[in-house]
Amino acid sequence: MSDAADGLPFSQPAENNSGPILGQLQRLLEQARSVVELGAGTGQHAVAFARALPHLHWQPTEHPRSMATLLPRCEAAALANLAPPVALDITARPWSCEWPDALYTANTLHIVAEGVVEALFAECAVAAIGASRLIVYGPFNYGGNYTSESNAQFDDWLHARDPQSGIRDFEWVNELAEAAGYSLLEDIAMPANNRLLCWEQR
Repeated sequence: MSDAADGLPFSQPAENNSGPILGQLQRLLEQARSVVELGAGTGQHAVAFARALPHLHWQPTEHPRSMATLLPRCEAAALANLAPPVALDITARPWSCEWPDALYTANTLHIVAEGVVEALFAECAVAAIGASRLIVYGPFNYGGNYTSESNAQFDDWLHARDPQSGIRDFEWVNELAEAAGYSLLEDIAMPANNRLLCWEQR
């Protein structure tokens, strides 16, 4: 992550994947009115998606230790439908935010430890209401296998950086979702060997 020309925290991957993800969210969130974003990072997705989807109330959140990265871009955007960022530790349950029509998170499940992934779905199991959706973007393995050589190399890098991180098996994550009362709606192939997974509460 580096500062952009405007001096705001900037992630090139977030810039690259923003357009393809938005193309799917326009359809998947057409009926939604509120979204909570977990692990909003630099705020690039929060700002871009709130601007492009004005019918949504977009709530960005980030771990307390990373709020300094998230705040500047969100404050500079000053969008009416972009809520002030909230500090949220996924493992500190119950969460300090109202349950939305949809949860969205990008490039988080392979960064955090398995216990954090489990905590996310555990909170969904007890707090989700109605036909809420859960949308997750990032790389996944299928049948225990990498989908590309670049993902295998990325996984090696992740483990070297933090042994608790790593690309997750789709089957394991889907089991957590089903146990939390969700059904898989779509598994969408995305650029750069990523996926966009969408579940809906049964």
